[in-house]
Amino acid sequence: MRFMVMHKLDDTRPELWQPDEAFIARMGAFMGEANQAGVLLAGEGLRPSSVDAGRITVTGGKSTVTDGPFAETKELIAGFALLQVRDKAEAMHWAQKFTDIFIAADIDVEVDVRRVAEWEDLTPSA
Repeated sequence: MRFMVMHKLDDTRPELWQPDEAFIARMGAFMGEANQAGVLLAGEGLRPSSVDAGRITVTGGKSTVTDGPFAETKELIAGFALLQVRDKAEAMHWAQKFTDIFIAADIDVEVDVRRVAEWEDLTPSA
């Protein structure tokens, strides 16, 4: 099973998007541990919406393009990890280890853990 672990940060607090060396070291250790365990498929941090961001919204069949920053949105996805694990419990275990990085830095964070929809999940069964 694949799970996406996504963390959100307050886009109005630029200091959260500029981690210090200790945070970067803890994040590197986590990514190394997840990689060594064979569960990490991908993981990246994202830039704040004030840097090279855009949004396309479709309403009533019409699309609207908006450039960042997104003033109307306070919390944005700031990064993700894609994990290959046995089950939700294992995904939650890794997500908790991930949140420990933020706890150590005294940063409030919200982390979503979502199972990836596989193609088989989307096709009607016969």
